[in-house]
Amino acid sequence: MSKIHVDFIRGGKVESTHQVKALVTNIDGKILLSTNNDNEFFFPRSSIKIFQAIPFVMSNGIKTYRLNNKHVALACASHKGEKFHIKELKKWISSINLKTKNLQCGIHGPLDKKASEKIIYSRKKFNELHNNCAGKHLAMLTSCLVNNQNINNYLDYNHTHQKNIRKVFNKFTETKLSKKNFSLDGCSAPQYSFKIKSISKALNNLIKSYKDCYDYSEEVKTLINSVLENPEFIGGSASFDTKVMKASKGKIFCKSGAEGVFLFIDIQKEISGVVKITDGNERAIPISIINIFKKLKVMSKIKLKNLEKKEKFELQNHAGRNIGRISIKMK
Repeated sequence: MSKIHVDFIRGGKVESTHQVKALVTNIDGKILLSTNNDNEFFFPRSSIKIFQAIPFVMSNGIKTYRLNNKHVALACASHKGEKFHIKELKKWISSINLKTKNLQCGIHGPLDKKASEKIIYSRKKFNELHNNCAGKHLAMLTSCLVNNQNINNYLDYNHTHQKNIRKVFNKFTETKLSKKNFSLDGCSAPQYSFKIKSISKALNNLIKSYKDCYDYSEEVKTLINSVLENPEFIGGSASFDTKVMKASKGKIFCKSGAEGVFLFIDIQKEISGVVKITDGNERAIPISIINIFKKLKVMSKIKLKNLEKKEKFELQNHAGRNIGRISIKMK
């Protein structure tokens, strides 16, 4: 396979097209599906939060501050600001005795529309906990507190905690990051560019680690198990990654990232996948993942059919009239 593209069809004609880059391999690196973009660089964005959370778990902050597995899941999350998300984030920041202003992620409203409207209508203000990366930042701050590190510059490239995160990336990708890979993420945390095949390698090593065959095994098991036990905390009630993990019943760990990124590992079948929508349009992700899963028999037909129904690839306007559909071609 060399090409995958997702089309928006209106009136029987293609209105928009989204090119898809994909690489799926087994745990030994054998290619099961590729669009031949393996050596191209991309920014994985929030999809790699689980790797960024490993130093947090290593710090013993979970035990020190009596954090629960929902907090651990939030360390890997891009939460949507729903009530249950904010409730746990408030508990967490209270446990470590910090203020919302200590988080340097910036402020935006909840990505969940109802949650955002509720705050607006009540004339309250958004704060840093509503930022979808709040859990990642609380994890970083928690680790810094336990290790007696400066919390005022915890996002700096040369901060000890960021160096520890790069060590994790280097270990799992089996490459070496340098300043030329460095950029800033939307939440001001360091973000790095990787080759697609390097993230594929990292995901396969993540599976090995979960199965006690690679470094950071205890940390990885803590993180993955916490997410699989609380999939609604990785995204939210309507998030595609949350839906996939719920449907898999603990067999698949996955995480989306901004600009059309989606990573997954099937722990039982020992395969992993990296998907990047070239133009960054995230509407192409669900249909791409579902059809890749179909082709590789990652999930049962019944489960995939249920996912399809929830995603509604037949499109309607605000008047409820059919206006088109999203389709996919895999060559």
